[in-house]
Amino acid sequence: MLHRFLKIHPNDNVLVALTDLTQGETISYEGKDIVLVDNVQAKHKFAEKPLHVGEEIFMYGSLVGKAVQEIPAGGVLTIHNVKHEVHGFEGKTKTTGWNVPDVSRWANKTFMGYHRADGQVGTGNYWLVIPLVFCENRNVDIIKQAFLDELGFGQRDLYKAYVSQMVDLYQSGNTEAIETLTLQRTETLAKKRIFDNVDGIKFLTHEGGCGGIRQDSDALCGLLAGYINNPNVAGATVLSLGCQNAQVSILEKAIQKISPNFNKPLVILEQQKEGTETELLSQAIRKTFLGLIEADKNIRQPAPLSKLVIGLECGGSDGFSGISANPSIGHTSDLVVALGGKSVLSEFPELCGVEQDLINRCVDNPTADRFVHLMRSYARAAEAVGSGFDMNPSPGNIKDGLITDAIKSAGAAKKGGTSPIVDVLDYPEYITKPGLNLLCTPGNDVESTTALAGSGCNIILFTTGLGTPTGNPVTPVIKVASNSKLAERMPDIIDVDTGAVIAGEKTIEEMGEDILDFIIEVASGNIQTKAQILGQDDFIPWKRGVSL
Repeated sequence: MLHRFLKIHPNDNVLVALTDLTQGETISYEGKDIVLVDNVQAKHKFAEKPLHVGEEIFMYGSLVGKAVQEIPAGGVLTIHNVKHEVHGFEGKTKTTGWNVPDVSRWANKTFMGYHRADGQVGTGNYWLVIPLVFCENRNVDIIKQAFLDELGFGQRDLYKAYVSQMVDLYQSGNTEAIETLTLQRTETLAKKRIFDNVDGIKFLTHEGGCGGIRQDSDALCGLLAGYINNPNVAGATVLSLGCQNAQVSILEKAIQKISPNFNKPLVILEQQKEGTETELLSQAIRKTFLGLIEADKNIRQPAPLSKLVIGLECGGSDGFSGISANPSIGHTSDLVVALGGKSVLSEFPELCGVEQDLINRCVDNPTADRFVHLMRSYARAAEAVGSGFDMNPSPGNIKDGLITDAIKSAGAAKKGGTSPIVDVLDYPEYITKPGLNLLCTPGNDVESTTALAGSGCNIILFTTGLGTPTGNPVTPVIKVASNSKLAERMPDIIDVDTGAVIAGEKTIEEMGEDILDFIIEVASGNIQTKAQILGQDDFIPWKRGVSL
């Protein structure tokens, strides 16, 4: 049965509309009748009782705002009558218990992955071509053009063919037919792959490596080292100019820090040493081809689910995200942790207001203290340029019910489930400890997913309520819709629909279990994510200025 509204936590003083509600209708809740004084769109919130100016507003059991106007019972919450408000936080004040979920159903399950010498297991097998500085982007693009089609990794360009059809019609004088010409999606036409066990060659161009501040170059080298070490990567070709801030030596030190016994194939070429562009590119292409021959020797083999490293991300969130999609993948995270795997919760600006809960879930005081330090440092950096976490919600978030950052954060934190926090990582540190990790990243979708893959995630779960076409070059991104309308409207980007939770057809736990089963299929290479099918290889390194 579809419920029309929901109270998320017993301590809340607002209700969430699960469907459109009409001004003047009466809502009955816990023996009380509430007459709606406004139309309330699905995903938006309305007052359970009168809220006076200055009164605190609670959702998910957390402080999420303060009334700045009188809000009658049945009145809708808006950006005009509510402002962002959160409680402060301090060090660890107690230890939070954890009810470990029953994972006996998955105890003997495996996924088919690529085993690396350092013990990591990949869900894919990719070769990387990376510039250390933006000056090498053109050379990387030339290598890309040379390889993709010849090795069978290219895709038929539907849109190029669409324009070609229009050109033919125009040249034949049939201009009228262009107005009704529709794009016909056909099967991908590409050459047969030369290397059966290589999932692709990925080209990570960027705008960094020189200029800016030296910390930016150091962070970029740390990020690229993480990508090279990611279990989904078989090897890499790195192009350096030679004179840039992001020196080869910095990259090599970053790789050694992550993996002291690193032994993947790694080709590094410096243009100012090699001489002509032709010499550089011919060497890069030849050595990359030889590297691909080695990479193709890897085959998928069974691996325990403890080898899963799950990134937890949200983007284009709506008022249902914190009710359906986020807690569903939160339960998936708990299952993975209980099985001995790793999960990673990122996006620190979207943990604003729930810090104390997360602090108390940390396994020890040093871990908690590091989280406190990173959150406060990030907040100060934002405030120093006239911004702040309270400015995080986007126009799309606000339109669909997330009217304060605290409301958004309280729902976003549900992605982390309930398990203890074993480690807190600064960007771009690499994950080492089994259990739930926190990773300091912006809330920006691509910067955060980029960081998750750079920290070693071999799968990313990405929840969305509005629809976000985001992927990653090396780590499969599973897109999880918070509502069925989105899944039906944008089936080309959505992998999993959690709308059944809103409809009352499935519990959070059931949906989380379904998502784990889906992860196993993706990790084994049996299912490609929609982002993989569309070739969404988004890659944006975070410069440690302010990015919300």
